Amino acid sequence: MDGHVNDPNGPRIRIRHLDENSIDFVLSNTHLSVANSLRRTMIAEVPTMAIDLVEFHDNTSMLVDEYLAHRLGMVPLTSHTVDEFKLTRDCTCTDYCKECSVEFNLHVKCTEEGTRTVYSTELISSNKDVSPVSEGPDDKGIILLKLRKGQEINIHCIAKKGVAKEHAKWSPCAAVGFEYDPHNNLRHLDYWFEKSVKNEWPLSKNAEEEMENDPDAHFDFKAEPTTFYFNVETVGSLKPQSLVYMATRVLQEKLGGLQLALDEDQNPESNAMDDAEPWV
Repeated sequence: MDGHVNDPNGPRIRIRHLDENSIDFVLSNTHLSVANSLRRTMIAEVPTMAIDLVEFHDNTSMLVDEYLAHRLGMVPLTSHTVDEFKLTRDCTCTDYCKECSVEFNLHVKCTEEGTRTVYSTELISSNKDVSPVSEGPDDKGIILLKLRKGQEINIHCIAKKGVAKEHAKWSPCAAVGFEYDPHNNLRHLDYWFEKSVKNEWPLSKNAEEEMENDPDAHFDFKAEPTTFYFNVETVGSLKPQSLVYMATRVLQEKLGGLQLALDEDQNPESNAMDDAEPWV
């Protein structure tokens, strides 16, 4: 699958593999800085939903409130409709509302002998589109805590929209990495070996995508990589293809704001005319 913006000579994305929680794609016709910006954006600037506030009505388990609240915050939540929610700072409510948050309740008491395991899928959501991530009806999710007979947990949680730049719990990624120049044609690996580059840096599968340069050919010291091989794994809060799309959209919005600022800076006379008092 290929994708590109209107410019045929601009960046292109070719998807090589796609499944439920990972995507493998090739980003070409672009600069290393763009590839790294995309990687960082996927990790830290794509919004998701995560539990941000926890109210404890009862907790007689072995886990203290703060420890359990932290575990709840790190539970991945399905965030396919995250664009429908407002950030807390942009909402007009005083605390939280359905426009900027989703409520969860968890009330479990162990009444039998032995141990009662409490799972993340037992959190009851007020919004069917935002719930703890699971891999199917047989998957109970993440273990939150274990209760002995007589112990009880009764909590109320508030999930809000955010980005991992504020806290890692909002990150949609488990891992993001990219490779370039698999044949070491640019000789970057020559700085990072002890005895043999080829033995210590074996070729990856991405080497099949490119041709190896003739070792006797003239070396271009100004050459730069233009093709990057990405592998992205998600935590399940977003589909892999949605994550890549949303990351490119965030980058475009940031660059759009930068372009407007540069245009204003280069046209001070036009700005002065806009700010001038109208003729009477």
